Amino acid sequence: MIDEGRALFQQIADHVADSIIDGALAEETRAPSTNELAAFYRINPATAAKGINLLVDRGVLYKRRGIGMFVATGARDLLRRERQESFAVRYLDPLLTEAARLGLDPQDVIDLIRDRRPAGGSIREEQQ
Repeated sequence: MIDEGRALFQQIADHVADSIIDGALAEETRAPSTNELAAFYRINPATAAKGINLLVDRGVLYKRRGIGMFVATGARDLLRRERQESFAVRYLDPLLTEAARLGLDPQDVIDLIRDRRPAGGSIREEQQ
């Protein structure tokens, strides 16, 4: 679960963000505490706090004094937008560059993706 090649605090932030995107942590519900995260991942509470603070700084989590951290309204949409942009930069931009180099048009790329998708995988159908 822990990737030795990445900073632990970033991994903690990413795991909490994944839980929000996946719906395991709903908006306006309490997020795991620093101590809970530290115990679960067997890390220093200061490291867990640093990961949580990344999400607070981005407006994903907020603190209710004396109660704990909560998932902010709109956090899921914010995280999905950020991840979609990151996905586009990391995967789509190089794919489109190579497709252009090969002379593939957008429909050729769509066909290649459909042919290679895993069984049961879903790709939104274009409106026809």
